Amino acid sequence: QVQLVESGGGLVQAGGSLRLSCAASGRIFSIHAMGWYRQAPGEQRELVAAISALGATEYSDSVKGRFTISRDNGKNVVYLQMNSLKPEDTAVYYCAAASTPVLRIVSHISEYNYWGQGTQVTVSS
Repeated sequence: QVQLVESGGGLVQAGGSLRLSCAASGRIFSIHAMGWYRQAPGEQRELVAAISALGATEYSDSVKGRFTISRDNGKNVVYLQMNSLKPEDTAVYYCAAASTPVLRIVSHISEYNYWGQGTQVTVSS
């Protein structure tokens, strides 16, 4: 099993920044691609950013140029740096990990088999 624990969420004014962290433990050797999803009330969970085992990245159009995903394999942590935050970024943010042994980016939610508990990000206008 793999455990994922997110941290770094909170309340921030529009235009501000936050950095989310996701610490992985357990059978971490089985983790390959990782991603950050978010879910706003009444909305479906959506992919925000993904990173492959080799460090390739992908972003949703809504956050491209503002958010940066990165990973520190030595510390078993993945980060999401969020800049120029907007009220529409308000959501619960989830870290996800895929055990599928591929080197590519994983973009589909069905391929992620480990999830964190989520951390709330609230952006005030």
